[in-house]
Amino acid sequence: MLKAVKVRIYPTEAQQVHLAKAFGCVRWVWNQSLHIMTSTYQETGKGVTAMTLKKSIPLWKAEFEWLSECYSQCLQQSVLNLGVAFGNFFDGRAMYPTFKKRQGKQSIHYPQNVKVFGPSEIKFPGNLGTVRAKVHRDINGKVKTVTVSKNPDGRYFASMLVDDGVALPESSADGDVIGIDLGLTDFAVTSNGSKYQHPRATKKHERNLKRKQKKLDRKTDKTTNNRRQAKLAVAKVHSKIKRVREDFLHKLSRKIVDENQVIVVENLAVRNMVKNHCLAKAISDAGWEMFCTMLKYKAEMVGKVYLEIGRFFASTHLCSSTLKSLPKMDLSVREFDCPHCGKRHHRDINAAINIKNEGLRVLTLGTSVIAPEGYVRPKQYGRKSTTAEAMVVEGRSPNSTRFG
Repeated sequence: MLKAVKVRIYPTEAQQVHLAKAFGCVRWVWNQSLHIMTSTYQETGKGVTAMTLKKSIPLWKAEFEWLSECYSQCLQQSVLNLGVAFGNFFDGRAMYPTFKKRQGKQSIHYPQNVKVFGPSEIKFPGNLGTVRAKVHRDINGKVKTVTVSKNPDGRYFASMLVDDGVALPESSADGDVIGIDLGLTDFAVTSNGSKYQHPRATKKHERNLKRKQKKLDRKTDKTTNNRRQAKLAVAKVHSKIKRVREDFLHKLSRKIVDENQVIVVENLAVRNMVKNHCLAKAISDAGWEMFCTMLKYKAEMVGKVYLEIGRFFASTHLCSSTLKSLPKMDLSVREFDCPHCGKRHHRDINAAINIKNEGLRVLTLGTSVIAPEGYVRPKQYGRKSTTAEAMVVEGRSPNSTRFG
């Protein structure tokens, strides 16, 4: 089983200089390769493979001697990573690759020959050598690849992909089932009635961020050290917000995975939801996509089931007792009396129960309560969709569906 362990590293000043040069070399190779791929396709209508561009690296080294200061396999891996980025674009999982800039996060990828010595040292190939690190957990297995990154706040990290030799356990649905309704008033409401408030990290640090951004805005000369210090101060506030959010999401996802066997959530179209300028800031601060990603990989690692139901399933507008449609309600309505069963329902708990029941129907019967027209996920960017779609099949009954 492959596991990723991210640790913080503390390079010396000489190692920081070496990493800065390596970041620049890898970034230049990426941008040069992307330019060649794009321009060649525009001129000839044919693409260029990553393996073809990989053969051009020795020619670039002969022309630009400073490229030789970077470990050769890192340059090759940059081209291969670009090929993977194009594959993700054509499969509809990502947008078209973009050029990398000096500002923002920098990274370099070591495909092999990295060794971990105890809890405090990592040895890298090439001229970087041994770097002091804080390995907070035991590395059991073979280190496959390592990505060294530098955040805008000046901190360095090493993300190690480790193969522990243990097979991925088979998933089983025997156990407790939980449905999760994600929202803004409460970050998550479960089908058993539990409610979890998210920390609202952006809102808590908004005043501090605003103050630091005003100081940065007053530094008009971009070449001065004062502006660089002001920019670093802004980056540190953003880093704090990110860490607070990730800490909450990691702890909540681990709690839910440990306590349940089957986890059912909605496949939310966050990219479309943030187009609402009234809610975009709150939705982005919540981190729903990151939370679902954490639930998925943590469940798969321990043999549990993570299931996403269709985003067009009307979980909020169905009575969880009768499955009959409810009248349209404003977002301010948190509790309501069902006109069909007469019970009083909490809006989010009712939605979570519907999500749980829908997940059980899909898991056990392979069908959905959604109308026979099915729900069709709009395809993004590329040619293929990675999510199953419900489609009407000719020759079958009006209520039959097929998942392709």
